[in-house]
Amino acid sequence: MVPDTRVGSVFGHEFTGVIVETGPLVTNVKIGDQVLVPFNIACGKCNFCKQGLYGNCHESNAMATAVGSIFGYSHTAGGFDGGQAEYVRVPYANVGPTVIPADMDPDDAVLLTDVVPTGYQAAEMGGIKEGDTVVVFGAGPIGIMAARCAWFFGPARVIIIDHIDYRLEFAKNYAKCEAYNFKSMDDPVVFIKRITDWYGADVCIDCVGCEAEGNALQTFTGKMTLMQAGSATAFQWAINSVKKGGIVSVVGVYGPPFNFAPIGNILNKGITLRANQASVKRLLPKLIDHVQSGRLNPKGLITHRIPLQEVSDAYHIFSSKLDECIKTVLIP
Repeated sequence: MVPDTRVGSVFGHEFTGVIVETGPLVTNVKIGDQVLVPFNIACGKCNFCKQGLYGNCHESNAMATAVGSIFGYSHTAGGFDGGQAEYVRVPYANVGPTVIPADMDPDDAVLLTDVVPTGYQAAEMGGIKEGDTVVVFGAGPIGIMAARCAWFFGPARVIIIDHIDYRLEFAKNYAKCEAYNFKSMDDPVVFIKRITDWYGADVCIDCVGCEAEGNALQTFTGKMTLMQAGSATAFQWAINSVKKGGIVSVVGVYGPPFNFAPIGNILNKGITLRANQASVKRLLPKLIDHVQSGRLNPKGLITHRIPLQEVSDAYHIFSSKLDECIKTVLIP
């Protein structure tokens, strides 16, 4: 559902590897270093990078009006081949690649390239305050990580909403949050209002994006006929479930064309809407510390390890929600 994804593109924007060759101007890393590579391709020098907005680098994707460049993520995001390969060319190698600490498990390191920083930034953008109620839509790897990271900001309650029971059970154990299946509810918005004294949640986080289930009209217009950029069901639930004056944080994937969005509710409720691709480089020092101190366990999300040559099976298992899959790593 992401526009301009071309036949022959190499996917994958979470990867670690060993440097086998460097260009003449590369000084921050050297041949033989084992590195993790942020999914953002950032120059480190443009106005946006200087603000810490590495996901919006202008130099790496100057033709775009929104996103910067992303490994393995369509020509909309620069057209750079990704990490599901034996070798990857990494531009701006003095900026992105980060040497993996000697005491860090590579399984932790690979998730620091996207899942952990995206989940953390989803919570960070929510402006969570002590005592808040936080609702996360989506119990995939990003949603589970957002729920886990939400606790760093002091909320009283963290709630996750999905419709896959094994994912909800995993989220409950990993993120120590409340977990509910929206298929058991008449209306998820009414449910959230009811359990928050009819105020709504202080913060809602959309970690689902364009493939959301739960609304027949959204599914028809967004997934079957492509009249809009995917189903905006989770986004609408977030807008309608948050309290007046609340914050909605969006990290779920939506394509650049339009979606049917409840702009009137955003205006009339006085909602703050925050969204972006995670700025991995900005967050890495903090997140590496969280991992090394034991406050975060990224590799705990990994349920499957599959050889790269069996990648098609891996995609099928994940997309079809088979074998209780949460997160897969591919081994070249």
